[in-house]
Amino acid sequence: QVQLVESGGGLVQAGGSLRLSCAASGSIFSDKAMGWFRQAPGKEREFVAAISQNGGTYYADSVKGRFTISRDNVKNTVYLQMNSLKPEDTAVYYCARKPVGWVTTHAGDYDYWGQGTQVTVSS
Repeated sequence: QVQLVESGGGLVQAGGSLRLSCAASGSIFSDKAMGWFRQAPGKEREFVAAISQNGGTYYADSVKGRFTISRDNVKNTVYLQMNSLKPEDTAVYYCARKPVGWVTTHAGDYDYWGQGTQVTVSS
């Protein structure tokens, strides 16, 4: 059974940094694209970043230049380094696995999801 477990969330002041981790188990990791999404209270889940099987990356415009997604296929872990955080980055952050193909921004294309980790950025 596939499991994704996020960690690294917390409370940080605006301008600060956090590094999220997502540990995967239960299936081959290296041949899957992985994504990060977030959901703020009262809003729909939105795409943040994704990384392909060979390390290609894609970002939402709102985080481009501030966030970096990476993966370690030995540790079966995907990371999201978040710098220059803003109050509008406050949300629950989820990692997700895309079962086939290249990265996409559509949440419905991802089949397994973690439980989420809360990120709160104070002004």
